[in-house]
Amino acid sequence: MSQQHILKVSELTKKVRFILESELNTVWLTGEISNFIAASSGHWYLSLKDSKSQVKCAMFKGSNSRVRLNTGKPSNGQQVLVRAKVSLYEPRGDFQLIIEHMEDAGAGLLRQQFEQLKNQLNAQGLFDAFHKKPIPEHITTLGLVTSPTGAAVKDIISVLKRRNPTINIIIYPALVQGEYAQGDICHAIAMANMRNECDVLIVGRGGGSLEDLWPFNEESVVRSIYNSKLPIISAVGHEIDTTLSDYVADLRAPTPSAAAELVSSDNSAQLNNISLLKQRLIRAHQAQLTKRYDRSNYLQHRLNQVHPEQQLQLQQQKADELAIRLKQVIKRTLLENKHKPTQLQQRLLQSSPLKTIERHQDIIQQSTQRLIHSQQLHLQHKSETFVHLIEQLQLVSPLATIARGYSVTRDNKNSVVSRVTQVTVGDELSIQLSDGVIAAKATRLNIKE
Repeated sequence: MSQQHILKVSELTKKVRFILESELNTVWLTGEISNFIAASSGHWYLSLKDSKSQVKCAMFKGSNSRVRLNTGKPSNGQQVLVRAKVSLYEPRGDFQLIIEHMEDAGAGLLRQQFEQLKNQLNAQGLFDAFHKKPIPEHITTLGLVTSPTGAAVKDIISVLKRRNPTINIIIYPALVQGEYAQGDICHAIAMANMRNECDVLIVGRGGGSLEDLWPFNEESVVRSIYNSKLPIISAVGHEIDTTLSDYVADLRAPTPSAAAELVSSDNSAQLNNISLLKQRLIRAHQAQLTKRYDRSNYLQHRLNQVHPEQQLQLQQQKADELAIRLKQVIKRTLLENKHKPTQLQQRLLQSSPLKTIERHQDIIQQSTQRLIHSQQLHLQHKSETFVHLIEQLQLVSPLATIARGYSVTRDNKNSVVSRVTQVTVGDELSIQLSDGVIAAKATRLNIKE
């Protein structure tokens, strides 16, 4: 233990912060704004959350002044896309993001999805040049995968008629916009490959927004182009529009009209080679730029760790947090003091002798009522018991038996005669009925054998 260096808490948080900022660098993420606070210093503090997690964020004044959202200032519940640095707020040891850029989640999210899918497919080799098939030098039959009523098909037919009217054109109709477009495009490419009746396919449409061109960024369309046995020229939108179909196609044309010129030109092979070399040069240039950009970001983060501006921002964030907490404490204290006299008055009224006397009077009254009620119940119970006993007595009374039509015979000793052997001829008897007594004399005895 003596040889092991024991860290202070501040040293640990500084090391963790250095690791987070060095390893993760800059990240893009989308989420819902909650707990948004615009501090008096001009800094913004908020949380970004989804259905499972949330993370605290800070966006300092210099960065948030450039934010342009449809709603103006951010609000709770709003979906946004942000670029942020992963960091740690050292005074509390809280994991947080320092937001550098913020935009609405709609178009920004599509661009992010475009880049993510582009990097994924590129890593799988779908855009590699050695997979691309050469465009035939002499084309006799051209296939078009596009909308049969769109402007693109009209432009292509017009160019071919002007440059080389001998080329046959086969249209494989497909929707090129909307949620069902990707299925239509894939089906049309598969149909063209199955029929194998053309030398090259042009897949494309006219210009439009990023959402309009999105079917040509779908993975299913990109893989259909990649798996096509027929050479494919991608001609989507205008020259400034770029889709994933352009990267995977054997050749990319800036417009549908340009695609028609490429297939109808005698020097199409040279143009194809130039386009391939251009794409390779662009990719190599982009790779170099990415490498240098990452190195620049790493050095910038190292510089920011010792830059006075970052320390100042940290102190400003801490001051903002203390100011917010102070306002909350003052508000809570004022509220407690406001209600304190009322609470003391209620406690005084509860301790008053009048309340105690009233409470005891209520207890006496309730006890009296319970006693009277208990006595009434007791008398009622005794009365019911007495009535029950009388009813039982009447059930076993001889008078009840006589009342049902029977009689009771007694001898001269007033003993009840229950057997014939108790009487002799000449004995005087009295027979009791329900309405009187009959004096009788035994003249004959009949004894059952």
